[in-house]
This record gives sequence, C-alpha cells and structure tokens, in this order.
Amino acid sequence: MFYKIEDEMVTLRIKAQPSASKSEFCEAYGEDAIKIRIKAPAVEGAANKELVKFLAKSFKVPKGDILFKAGEHSKIKTVVFPLNDTFKAWIAKTKEI
Repeated sequence: MFYKIEDEMVTLRIKAQPSASKSEFCEAYGEDAIKIRIKAPAVEGAANKELVKFLAKSFKVPKGDILFKAGEHSKIKTVVFPLNDTFKAWIAKTKEI
C-alpha cells in the first residue's frame, strides 16, 4: 500500500518522475509507492517544490503542512500531511479503478 493513515496524518510513498510534460498521478509503482510525474526538472529542488505544490493543490492542504519524511534527494520519497476529506475521496476513487 502506497499510503498509511495514522493519528489523522497521511504518509504517502511516492516515486517521482521529474521533467514530465505535466504534473499528474500515474499508476502504482511496485506494491508500496505511487508514481507521480512532475513538470519541473530535478534541478536545485525545483521538482520537490513542484511536487509539494501539486500535492497541496490536489488534496487541498497548505503547502507548509506537507513535510518530507524521507527521500528528499531521491526518486522515492515519503511525505506526510494532515488527513482530510479530499484525500479520503481520492483514495475511494482510486480503489474503484
């Protein structure tokens, strides 16, 4: 499972693919990560900034609430942010596919 919910916080494991034509969610990456294409290149933290911006917009969470738990300088990243109804709805929709 690419996410874990604990104490009203979401831990999301991500396989980041920088320099894509647009930022978007993709398929599962293995059994424990989700692949996300990121529009920005992996130069001077630009991809990480774009990833945070994309997640904040997608899940309606303030950018400051999204924290890197691991992998800030790796393609496999773990981020943590507060659980909300938008994320719950996204998970429900994702499971339907």
